[in-house]
Amino acid sequence: MTDLSPREIVSELDRFIVGQDDAKRAVAVALRNRWRRKRVPDDLRDEVTPKNILMIGPTGVGKTEIARRLARLAGSPFLKVEATKFTEVGYVGRDVDQIMRDLVEAALVMVRDRRRSGVKARAEGAAEERILDALVGPGSQPATRDSFRKKLRAG
Repeated sequence: MTDLSPREIVSELDRFIVGQDDAKRAVAVALRNRWRRKRVPDDLRDEVTPKNILMIGPTGVGKTEIARRLARLAGSPFLKVEATKFTEVGYVGRDVDQIMRDLVEAALVMVRDRRRSGVKARAEGAAEERILDALVGPGSQPATRDSFRKKLRAG
């Protein structure tokens, strides 16, 4: 999550979104409250509101972009779903399960990418050391290893 203040969150959103000042302030406060809620004792969590955000407005005013940028800022998955088909008369609810599966899948992809990038540097370093061991031997002089390391990195 983020430990940014609402003012800093709004400032970050201002870099990408023009206008919608009230909406940006509202979501910034909501994001900060979510961060605060996670840090208070369980018995006080219900006192920190709001818990969710519902954005309503005409097409093209920036709801999706605000939500997308806020999710990126919070390090959370983002999934856009068109709700029009769910408001039709007679809708029963089968697709809600699919929406949840899609959201979980987006979260899993995000977690995998984070872990992959965290391990990548270590894996590259370990691979380089194994290649150097194969080329010059594990007990070689540091100067020799450095010379071969430079050649290896140069291609």
